Amino acid sequence: MVSERSLAVLRAIVQDYVASREPVGSKTIVERHAFGVSAATIRNDMAVLEEEELIAAPHTSSGRIPTDKGYRVFVDQLADVRPLTSAQRQAIETFLGESTDLDELLARTVRLVSQLTKQLAVVQYPSFQRARVRHVELVSLAPTRVLCILISDTGQVEQRLAELDHPADDETLGRLRNRLNEVAAGLTMTDAATALSAETASADRAHAEVLRTLAATLADQAAFTRSDRLVVAGAANLVRTEQDFSGNILGVIEAIEEQVVILKLFGELASEDGITVRIGRENAAYGLGDTSVVSSSFEIPGRDVSRLGIVGPTRMDYSQSMAAVRAVARYLSRTLGER
Repeated sequence: MVSERSLAVLRAIVQDYVASREPVGSKTIVERHAFGVSAATIRNDMAVLEEEELIAAPHTSSGRIPTDKGYRVFVDQLADVRPLTSAQRQAIETFLGESTDLDELLARTVRLVSQLTKQLAVVQYPSFQRARVRHVELVSLAPTRVLCILISDTGQVEQRLAELDHPADDETLGRLRNRLNEVAAGLTMTDAATALSAETASADRAHAEVLRTLAATLADQAAFTRSDRLVVAGAANLVRTEQDFSGNILGVIEAIEEQVVILKLFGELASEDGITVRIGRENAAYGLGDTSVVSSSFEIPGRDVSRLGIVGPTRMDYSQSMAAVRAVARYLSRTLGER
């Protein structure tokens, strides 16, 4: 049975090891932490922790480091996730608030999370199979070339070029734009594609080409599950912590770059709300046994749920990482819900 003081000693070992990357001994704990007991007493607590496989000796020195099991107990006992500073919260609002569309928002998201946590950051594209058409815009680039812009109610923007057989002036494009929005606005991608295809049969030749292009764009988006795509940033952070990995870090980077591994892991976590932490050997089935994954869900209210997370060594600042991932995931949910 691990006593409360022994758990406090474990917390001290985790915190000191994360900060220094050096094995932690009883003397160091007595000097840095106000336990009010002797080094001999701390050594007894450490012996209990080692017997419970919560800490281990990396070599013959007197210092100890946390095991995967020890990190798990530490995270589960983490009653208070250290909040972000006001400057960090303002950075989230400012940096992400400048995004003009979903692609830029997610690209900025992983860059920011990577900077806040000093880890590799990943975000999963939400699935837009249930997204609805908000607006269709037509922009004339040349007499026979039209840029078709599709905007969904989730903020997704898709652009396609339509090459016309006959020139179309601005007045013609204006009438067509109005008709397209009458037909497609408010419908799902699939329904809008069907409706526009039906309009093609009765349209003149110039209009028909624009309709076919838009219908194809909508059909592609209905069929293409973008939740099978990740945005990644901060691989250099993994390289900088290479000494924290017992195996070859290249295998970890390759697994992440292939994306399938993280997508499978996120798929397993899909039903879990809030912050989830997977530590070390808990990720072994995915070839990530040397890593910890901190992730959180974010959602478009009433629609899609996706995940944001970080991947790094088990020696990481869990409190700070959990706070950053949670704060940014909440921002994404709020922002996507407003769009």
